[in-house]
Amino acid sequence: MTSSALATRILGKEELHEIQVFQRTCKGCIVGSISNVLSSGYGQQRGVENEVGLLRLLCSVIDGFENHKVASAHRTEADQELPEPIRTLWQWGCDEGVISKKTPVRLGVVPEGLGLVATKDIGRNEVVLEVPRRFWITPETVADSEIGSVCSGMNPWVAVALFLLREKHRDDSKWKSYLDVLPDCTNSTVFWSEEELAELQGTQLLSTTIGVIEYVQTEFQRAEEVILRNKQLFPFTITLDDFVWAFGILRSRAFSRLQNQNLILTPFADLINHSGRVTSEDPAYEVRRMAGFFSRDYLFSLRSPLAVKKGEQVFIQYDVNKSNADLALDYGFTDSSPHRDAFTLTLEISESDEFYGDKLDIAESVGLGETAYFDIKLGKPLPPQMLPYLRLVALVGPDAFLLESIFRNAVWGHLELPISRANELLICKIVCDACSSALSGYSTTPEEDEKMKKAGSMSPRLEIAVGVRGGEKKVLTQTNNIFREREEELDELEYYQERRLKDLGLVGEQGEIIFWEPPQK
Repeated sequence: MTSSALATRILGKEELHEIQVFQRTCKGCIVGSISNVLSSGYGQQRGVENEVGLLRLLCSVIDGFENHKVASAHRTEADQELPEPIRTLWQWGCDEGVISKKTPVRLGVVPEGLGLVATKDIGRNEVVLEVPRRFWITPETVADSEIGSVCSGMNPWVAVALFLLREKHRDDSKWKSYLDVLPDCTNSTVFWSEEELAELQGTQLLSTTIGVIEYVQTEFQRAEEVILRNKQLFPFTITLDDFVWAFGILRSRAFSRLQNQNLILTPFADLINHSGRVTSEDPAYEVRRMAGFFSRDYLFSLRSPLAVKKGEQVFIQYDVNKSNADLALDYGFTDSSPHRDAFTLTLEISESDEFYGDKLDIAESVGLGETAYFDIKLGKPLPPQMLPYLRLVALVGPDAFLLESIFRNAVWGHLELPISRANELLICKIVCDACSSALSGYSTTPEEDEKMKKAGSMSPRLEIAVGVRGGEKKVLTQTNNIFREREEELDELEYYQERRLKDLGLVGEQGEIIFWEPPQK
């Protein structure tokens, strides 16, 4: 039977005529594709044995044609500025149906490098991109891969890091178009040279970065044992630098805070950039079930938290609670918002304290411990538990009666207010000494930092260093001033004994103590 007769039998003369008209209307764009399907035996090789099979195959051909139209529709003059790997990635998304005619964004060259640009006006909270689960890279992806068995028991991010490195070396990787566009490094401090890190002298970011690098090195040593035992799965060299690269990619691009998914690397969606203009704490993305009563698959859904005009870039908020030091470590940039400047004050109950056990019990009763960390932000009130914890640490001498078991249920409430002049003076001294010590550790003064900012022409990494260390100094100065002023007001504060006497009705309107006298007979 000829292909024409086969098509006529299955589709009918009217349906076949419609396809032929469609072919002519499209000026032959898909004529060759459909003709080949019907005449070359390709359909029979693909198991086209009935009406449904041929219709599915024809739909596949037409879908391919539609995806090419979508790709063409998303090409603009700006797209021509994009590197070939980026255009290949976008084409992959079109071919696979991730990008459709309804997708309201395209890739574009933006000040941050690459980003998602609106192709039409976008409303607040409108979905801009949806990526099916089969494109995600997650710990589950690793578990289902060839290296899944050897990576079981590993830290999830380590397993995903090894998977990334393995796929990057495979020419036939499903994610090749995506992996080809990943940067060799970011401006995250984990990629900085020793000379660049020296600009962070005295900052908490420097000590945090060193700690993270040491942690990654330790994890690499453990992973290397698995790699060397399974050369058939890793037939290439993986160095520490390679491993740090994978860590940096995951740190900067993986989405978290998702229901049942703590680490998702999502092609296309991870090209969206951050903006401080987005102030919502709610993430602009979610994992949801695909539409359809019988569907068991999931989509990564990305929304625009702001209304956006056509031609403008679409942004999200990476994390409203991260400090500039956090942003520099994770992503390699800082935010101009003042509240991003922060300093973490570390306090602890000394094991040599004669009341160590009692103080630790009280701290643990409110969710704190032997060591407590308080993030102080520029222009913001002190953390609510900071002063009570300080007063607890400083309880000595006559004030230690509050540690007795009779006060245990109410002691934290007492600590939320000044205990005694001596106790309040001691906490002022503790904090001011800590601030002075920290400020003396920087290699530059605030004035020198400001001079560098005004001079301009700084590299992105130097700009980050100057911004972070300058922000820490501002917070330390602010905190020092708060407790200096508090020290000057000690005589005006009301302490525990005065409050207790008032509760008993033993203090007059002028603050005088009223002595009780027995009634005369």
